[in-house]
Amino acid sequence: MNLFDLTGKTAVIIGGNSTLGGTMAVALGGHGADVAIVGRNQEKCEEVCKRIEEAGGKAKSFAADATSEDDLRRVLDEVLAWTGRVDVLMNCPGKNSPTPFFELTMEEWDSIMEVNLKGVVLACQIFGKHMVDKGEGGSIINISSVSSDPPLSRVFTYSASKAAVNNVTMFLAREFAPARVRVNAIIPGFFPAEQNRKILSPERIESIMRHTPMNRFGEADELQGAAVFLASDKASSFVTGALIRVDGGFGSMTI
Repeated sequence: MNLFDLTGKTAVIIGGNSTLGGTMAVALGGHGADVAIVGRNQEKCEEVCKRIEEAGGKAKSFAADATSEDDLRRVLDEVLAWTGRVDVLMNCPGKNSPTPFFELTMEEWDSIMEVNLKGVVLACQIFGKHMVDKGEGGSIINISSVSSDPPLSRVFTYSASKAAVNNVTMFLAREFAPARVRVNAIIPGFFPAEQNRKILSPERIESIMRHTPMNRFGEADELQGAAVFLASDKASSFVTGALIRVDGGFGSMTI
């Protein structure tokens, strides 16, 4: 159990009010971390905090827009005032749209890229610099997608943004390694949540099942193990630049 003990660590979960982000946040809190839940919907952030506290953890909500540099710098200051440190950063915000390619507008492209890519880069700059300067190591966990490689149909911009997240993850793993700040990504398979239910028609579900060897969707709590593993500087001390799939075998399937 000591391998996964996060006692004394502070984890900042941006987008922690989402279905998957909230579930992973609960896991980190349950393993001893003080958890900062960051999101625009303060009510949902408070709900996640309550779940963490019910599991015996400590949590606090912080209202912020993941694409705002000013908001993220304010959150860093507020978290430092709360616990004095940040050891884990998890980037969970996501935006998607099933718009066909020839109907895609640059406004929609910019909107999705701003959340899925710019938000990750900003958070890694702001919280990553704190970890590097702190000199005690740390862990950054980016949430990618099976659409990052190869791209999925119907989600052109989302796929492109998540492919970029993979690239950013590996780039920063190299840059931050001398400071013992590890940067990894989790690649979830299909975990039906609010943002992707709208594109899951019966035909789409059938296609997904044909391509998923385990022949089912994932449950949100099945991401908790990977999150705790990557957050722990004991369990994953030599793991950086990794893209860890939790996808029921989706990424291993061809024909």
